[in-house]
Amino acid sequence: MNQAISINNLNYSYGNISILKNLSFHIQRGDFFIIIGPNGSGKTTLLRLLAGIISPRDGRIDVLGDSIEDYTRKTLARKIAYVSQTVPVDFPFTVSEVVLMGRSPHLGMLGLEKEKDLATAKQAMEFTELDLLADRRMNQLSGGECQRVFIARAICQETDIILLDEPTASLDLAHQTRIMDLMEKLQKERDITVVMVSHDVNLAAMYGKTLLLLKEGQIVSRGKPDEVLTFQTLEAAYGCTLLVDESPLGRFPRVTPVPGRLMKIKD
Repeated sequence: MNQAISINNLNYSYGNISILKNLSFHIQRGDFFIIIGPNGSGKTTLLRLLAGIISPRDGRIDVLGDSIEDYTRKTLARKIAYVSQTVPVDFPFTVSEVVLMGRSPHLGMLGLEKEKDLATAKQAMEFTELDLLADRRMNQLSGGECQRVFIARAICQETDIILLDEPTASLDLAHQTRIMDLMEKLQKERDITVVMVSHDVNLAAMYGKTLLLLKEGQIVSRGKPDEVLTFQTLEAAYGCTLLVDESPLGRFPRVTPVPGRLMKIKD
């Protein structure tokens, strides 16, 4: 069984407003799977469904071969870790305390950490290069450091799958690359399935193994970056003029928006 997640005829609505419409696809184990699409296409809603935070109107979600409905909250947290787009940083916890929270699904009834839990948290901080910040409080960190803390907490859960909702949003270019390099390292070295929502199609092209392009709650395209990121597909999905060529960094697409003042030149 090579599928980490399988989606069949998934539908979701907010009241009378249909958000996701009859989605069917699967995510292979060990994939770096990135969900892209314009605002309002249902990307975050889909990720929240995969995390079990909300339930579909109808359809089926299988996680590692079993229906997500068959998992308890605790057993699902041993399979899937979720890093939301907005994370609180104004609470008086240290980095090590936040990372150790990832062990919660593995603790006994008394909720007491054992030596293994402490060792796992230490390894997660070393993996994310946070060990020197272990005693620093969260409200003393930069945005990129905070994002790495919550990724470290997800790693500390020791799950097979990690879901991330726009982990590079509001970060500068250096921190964006650092976060994406970290997730690629996690996927390759630990064979963890990474599922990410991103607005940045160029980051998706550079790092994603499989892309899923959504528009208005429906699948426009799914496949390798060079299969999904064509100018015909992207212009239809985003409703703007784009130039798509090969990146000078490698054999993957590069997407450039065309400003309105240059449209006459393009024509």
